[in-house]
Amino acid sequence: MKKIFTLAAALLLILPALQAQEEQKINKKNLVIKEWNTNARTNARTLDHLTTYNADGKKVEEIEYGANNRQKWRKRFEYGADGKVSRELLYDEYNKLFSVKKFTYNEFGRKKTQYTYDSKGKLQTIKIFEYITEDA
Repeated sequence: MKKIFTLAAALLLILPALQAQEEQKINKKNLVIKEWNTNARTNARTLDHLTTYNADGKKVEEIEYGANNRQKWRKRFEYGADGKVSRELLYDEYNKLFSVKKFTYNEFGRKKTQYTYDSKGKLQTIKIFEYITEDA
């Protein structure tokens, strides 16, 4: 009986925390997030990073900026019919295609393989993802 009471009390404490986490999730549909750096001495703001999401809430573009708000790099994300990232295109500071990553997924929806190609389509690297669980 004491164990049941303890378990019930624990659930009463945990459930509000879980609900609060759900409420804190951000609706990413058509969202643009700008990250700014501010100089502590001059209060001058410079754009550091920009992330764009589409109407489905999927990340479609990410841009990193450097000095004078100049683009350092840009990534575009393309999605397959399964809703997972199928390709990631990386562009340089001149907005020229630098590399392309293609992904395959396992039966659990986790990344299985990543193929990286240069701007001319030549395969550069293959990354294999291995998932190991340790049951206690």
